[in-house]
Amino acid sequence: MSHSSHAEEDDDVEIEEEYLGDYASIRSIVKEALPFQILATIGGAVAGLILVGMTDELELIPGLIVIAPAVLGMRGNISCTLGSRLGSAIHMGLITKIENNPELTNNILGSLLLGLILSVVLGMLGHGMTVLLGLESAGVLSLTLIAVLAGVSSGIILSVIAVFLAIGMFRFGFDPDNVVTPAIATIGDIVSILMIFLSAKVVLML
Repeated sequence: MSHSSHAEEDDDVEIEEEYLGDYASIRSIVKEALPFQILATIGGAVAGLILVGMTDELELIPGLIVIAPAVLGMRGNISCTLGSRLGSAIHMGLITKIENNPELTNNILGSLLLGLILSVVLGMLGHGMTVLLGLESAGVLSLTLIAVLAGVSSGIILSVIAVFLAIGMFRFGFDPDNVVTPAIATIGDIVSILMIFLSAKVVLML
């Protein structure tokens, strides 16, 4: 191998080490993640306040208190996973634009389908657990309808937010892995609890 080839390889290694050193430094991680982690903490408190305001719905729909935390957890897990996958795909160069991108479309559709399936399971499971504990239940259809409406609607909203957030943060020089997950977790709690509230209103009107 020629001397020039060795020099080029050394230059590439130095550039890579410099990039990775800045990318993985404690300062870089804390600087990017801390503001969003603080917002995530505040967002969790806001979601709690919204839940407190659902007193009437919780009383009128027995079993809602059982599925509400589960919907929050399910939506958060799925949406955060979507955000992580989008961040990884962006780093790998698989997602560079929104239009006509199979990688992006598959991730979103997979996330929505997973949310739909788990919402149905959650509604039936919530009813079953409520009955097994000897508590009153609004019925498997009502609880399943609330879980599906809340899960799917919040999933659509959060998928759109995750896409624009991941691509936008990367274009502005932020690492999506440090930003998207805590941001989606926060927004997901607020959006999900709002969708549960609206879904419960819809079921009460039926």
